[in-house]
Amino acid sequence: MNATRTSTRTSGSARKIVGSIGVLGAAVAVAGLGTFGSFTDSTTPISTQISSGTVSIDISQPGITIPVTTANFVPGDSISRAVDLINDGSVDLSRVSLASVAAAPGALTSDGTNGLQLSVRDCSVAWTQGGTAQSPTYTCGGSAATLYSGAAVMDSALAGVASLAAGGTDHLLLTVSLPGSAGNALMGQSSTLGLTFSGVQRDGAAR
Repeated sequence: MNATRTSTRTSGSARKIVGSIGVLGAAVAVAGLGTFGSFTDSTTPISTQISSGTVSIDISQPGITIPVTTANFVPGDSISRAVDLINDGSVDLSRVSLASVAAAPGALTSDGTNGLQLSVRDCSVAWTQGGTAQSPTYTCGGSAATLYSGAAVMDSALAGVASLAAGGTDHLLLTVSLPGSAGNALMGQSSTLGLTFSGVQRDGAAR
């Protein structure tokens, strides 16, 4: 009796295992039915070439050159030099500015009213130089405009200049002067000015 019961249990277990394997096999077969191929296509590449522009400005000095060293300045004296500011880059600019910095700040540059003054004028044509090598004079044969006039130490945009456009040139006259109002406190002083022109690219835009 006991031997017969043992045999029945074994036979029942075997049937259950076989049944489980059969269900798993059916599931795999159904999953396989969802796999299929598809046709695809794509366009040929569109060629697009982009090259970046160049921002570059430079100065040339058609007459007596800078740097300039002068001594024994007294109230009422001035010194002028002509330079050409050139946009030799390939893109237009949104801003052209001039900054003047004193290498060793002192009384001549700290007093914005009675100390050294700077003037920047722009001529539509090249300035005509006269006078002597020691004391040159300049005249504008076209139309002239004042771009800046004030304290020698400054940082200012030069509005409306031709060098905003690629290939444009401005004929500038830089004048440093000591006003007649300078008092005795400015005697025996010296200063060195460094002038730097800067250009900033135009704003980016959709092309």
